[in-house]
Amino acid sequence: MDNQQNKLVVFQNINIRRIWYEEEWFYSVVDIIEALTDSPTPRQYWAKVKDRAFVKLELSPIWVRLKLTAIDGKKRFTDCVNTKSTFRLIQSIPSKKAEPFKQWLAQVGKERLDEIENPELAQERMKEIYEQKGYPKDWIDKRLRGIAIRQNLTDEWKERGIKEHRDYAILTAEISKATFGMTPGEYREFKNLPAKSKINLRDNMDDLELIFTMLGERVTTEISKKEEPDTFDRNKNVAKRGGRVAGIARKETEKELGKSVITKKNFLDTDDKLELKE
Repeated sequence: MDNQQNKLVVFQNINIRRIWYEEEWFYSVVDIIEALTDSPTPRQYWAKVKDRAFVKLELSPIWVRLKLTAIDGKKRFTDCVNTKSTFRLIQSIPSKKAEPFKQWLAQVGKERLDEIENPELAQERMKEIYEQKGYPKDWIDKRLRGIAIRQNLTDEWKERGIKEHRDYAILTAEISKATFGMTPGEYREFKNLPAKSKINLRDNMDDLELIFTMLGERVTTEISKKEEPDTFDRNKNVAKRGGRVAGIARKETEKELGKSVITKKNFLDTDDKLELKE
């Protein structure tokens, strides 16, 4: 990974070592402490925090020991935390540098509680996020509609007994394969999006790609509601059929337009996209 990839965006220009583990990024605790405190010995500082955590049972066991490259180039086991635990760690650090992050976390918490009471606020917040990233309003409307359609589909799958994340991924891949001839992983590779990142594939689709994605998922939802599949294999068959409807529509559209709907072009440059979710 290059230097840019090894930065945790919330800390701006301070390098934080990280490693991809169990489908998410984990960050070096010592590097985070060095960034947020004036301690000349961040390892000793962390040792004291960790001892206090074990006594109070506040932090353990939010960290895992993973091998990261040290200054001398050798890989050594280092305490690491995922994104959620990073914020918990920040809250435990009594430092002026950490205070702005604590205030931000408090504000985010308030906003999320407000959104629970009024779901429309969540939609408005998402619109603002996409607008800040430079997306046009007509694209944003499609993207938000697609999110709603996706949520309806996952709710339907839950009704049919689908619970495991892996099963959701398999069913989604079936729809995508039938719609575009590629699984989401293959689609990411086609668009040259980093495999191990939280950059969202759908955030890099253009209007037509989004529309056919929505069509495949919406048709799958409607077929499922009608037939009520009661096994994973039957749900898989429904997903294929829903995606096939969108795939046929895509191919007919391509004939009329004289060009492929599927494009290597990403909707926006991905260099500056945030990896820490909203």
